[in-house]
Amino acid sequence: MSRFWSPVVHNLTPYVPGEQPRMTNLIKLNTNESPYGPSPKALAAIRAATDDTLRLYPDPSALALRQAIGRAHDVPAGHVFVGNGSDEVLAHTFQALLKHDGPLLFPDISYSFYPVYCGLYGITAQMVPLDADMRVNVADYLRPCGGVIVPNPNAPTGMALSLTHIETLLTHHRDQVVVVDEAYVDFGGETAIPLTARHDNLLVVRTLSKSSALAGLRVGYAVGHPDLIEALTRVKDSFNSYPLDRLAQVGAIAAIEDREWLANIRERIIRSRDRLTHSLGEMGFEVLPSCANFVFAHHPGHDALTLARTLRERAIIVRHFRTPRIAQWLRITIGTEAECQALCDALADITAT
Repeated sequence: MSRFWSPVVHNLTPYVPGEQPRMTNLIKLNTNESPYGPSPKALAAIRAATDDTLRLYPDPSALALRQAIGRAHDVPAGHVFVGNGSDEVLAHTFQALLKHDGPLLFPDISYSFYPVYCGLYGITAQMVPLDADMRVNVADYLRPCGGVIVPNPNAPTGMALSLTHIETLLTHHRDQVVVVDEAYVDFGGETAIPLTARHDNLLVVRTLSKSSALAGLRVGYAVGHPDLIEALTRVKDSFNSYPLDRLAQVGAIAAIEDREWLANIRERIIRSRDRLTHSLGEMGFEVLPSCANFVFAHHPGHDALTLARTLRERAIIVRHFRTPRIAQWLRITIGTEAECQALCDALADITAT
């Protein structure tokens, strides 16, 4: 504690990101990064942009990128907001659209940045428990509130809501913003972006970090009614008018436009996820049905933290959360086929003892 801190800092509990260790021969299955590289077209676009124009500021409106996103989702560019990763987009969303008199509703087991944003911006949070099957029960959200945010698919469980469920939320909360965080939707969920055409209270947040394998480039975006987009833009331009540099903008455009590459990588990850789920089940793990690029699993006969530590000794890192209700679960990113096989071989050896 320092006497120089602003009062708000004393009460903050910052978000703890997934570990980025420096270990040799590491199998890294803890932060839901893609096991495959970005689109070659994205890499070529980034290389081509490393020229004399880097002395100039990037387009503060990122118009070309917003147009590319609009074409991909069949929406006008004016319905698209972009930011420095979906985390920044979410941060602006909390400040611009979710700070109201009523409580903000979100799942008790979910993206752990949500309560951090609430603490930072002074938003009253009301966490809604997942049901006994670790699912979001939409009926539990049909109560008075200042707004709703749900990841779809949810993290770390990986389970998804149907668009019928999302529309139930939107219809019930016509006077509140409903944010759908779709970081993992490309791996088996159904995007809610088409619903923005008839629901002016819906904001859909996406990222290029997962399915487009651009976690290091930091590009996120939101799609919604222009009134919602204007609120985000006002906050952005009061904070940082240039959140996306030139390399990020051109790389993101090329990645978005390379739909064949995206489809191929997505299918490879889904196939690997299905095989890993089957293999874990054969070893006695309970694995939740996942629509993401990870699985959430626990073994009734083995402590999750001990499993994570033992795997780490073998240079395999998975994510363990020391959180009530999920302390006996592991979140495992889908790696390459070879990485998944190495994980299974290690777990088979560990759980056999």
